[in-house]
Amino acid sequence: MTRPATGLIRSWVESANAPGCDFPLNNLPYGVFSTTGGAPRCGTAIGDRILDLHGLEQAGLLAFSGDLLTGSWNAFMASGRGEWARLRRRLIALLREGAEEAERLAPHLVAMDEARLHMPFEVREYTDFYSSLHHARNVGTMFRGPENALPPNWLHMPIGYNGRASSVVVSGTPVRRPCGQLKAPEAAAPRFGPSQRFDIELEIGAIVGQPSDGPITVAEAFDNIFGYVLLNDWSARDIQAWEYQPLGPFQAKATATTISPWIVTAAALEPFRTDTPPRELPLLDYLQEPGPMLYDIALSVGLTPAGGAETVICRTNYREMYYSAAQQLAHHASSGCPMRVGDLLGSGTISGPERGNRGSLLELSWGGKEPIEIAGGSRAFVEDGDELTLRGHAEGPGYRVGFGACAGRLLPARG
Repeated sequence: MTRPATGLIRSWVESANAPGCDFPLNNLPYGVFSTTGGAPRCGTAIGDRILDLHGLEQAGLLAFSGDLLTGSWNAFMASGRGEWARLRRRLIALLREGAEEAERLAPHLVAMDEARLHMPFEVREYTDFYSSLHHARNVGTMFRGPENALPPNWLHMPIGYNGRASSVVVSGTPVRRPCGQLKAPEAAAPRFGPSQRFDIELEIGAIVGQPSDGPITVAEAFDNIFGYVLLNDWSARDIQAWEYQPLGPFQAKATATTISPWIVTAAALEPFRTDTPPRELPLLDYLQEPGPMLYDIALSVGLTPAGGAETVICRTNYREMYYSAAQQLAHHASSGCPMRVGDLLGSGTISGPERGNRGSLLELSWGGKEPIEIAGGSRAFVEDGDELTLRGHAEGPGYRVGFGACAGRLLPARG
């Protein structure tokens, strides 16, 4: 495992130097924000402030061909890896403690709590994977028994399905309980109604920043990933149980997928790279990794009932994934499937070996049979009014690279 060789990069924005800050100068995640009456603008988080990159490009303090004036990060991602590195170097120089430009930059800082955060990029396509060995074994054991827990292909390739880009929403967007066809095991026919087993999935989303048209290597795939977000793939388990055979998830996964508003770049996560777990079976050559391509990112899920206090129901780590995002992307492209700037790849539910490491309520409550305790009650699945909040960060010596919150509250089904 590679660990950070350097500590905190100090900034003249004092809040960025505070212990436990998600957004020190080492991070510089990219997002889109607006203030009262204003249009969405590209910015970067620094401490408890947002640096208005739109304003800096207009003022001539940055020069990136107008890519930072678009209110989305797609155009900048398309500009290529050289420009990604140039912007990061320039921002570190401008924000580092003692920078000569501090007085000129100060008017372009916006208080985080006075801004509204938007979708940071336009999602072109969305693919969700099923790449946590612990999660796959837990779910398979529940439905098929421990001897047949894993599908026969699972240890050979990253399994995934094509989702709905149109239903990807930014943190803070309410999610409405879906309706669909439901069929109890003892019923002769299905009925239509609200999902009674609505769930969350703790994931990390990888954002494709460079296009490809045909097969690419795992190393090329790794280099093509611009950055990462937290991702909650809301799931209607009872709708899924009836519909998924033989073609897999459809309406059960189409309600909403919530992402965090800040794109943590691959460059910021570079010091935290780590290997995937040992292989139970050898992988084919096209999926072999030339080096560490996972990240050591601590993750948690908090559940807050309406009017109640939050309970942390899960703690796990991204390093538990059996397949990295680079392997997922290389597999996706292996058929000749074109990948585009703004494609989003969900990791799949991230679970660890212990009960408290399970990244979904389906696993935590073992299919609803063992409800978990929360402040003031218990939960088997998500109830109306519940707010689910995903959090994540990588820890360096004296600093952290955080993602901020990825939150959504469940509203009742439409009457």
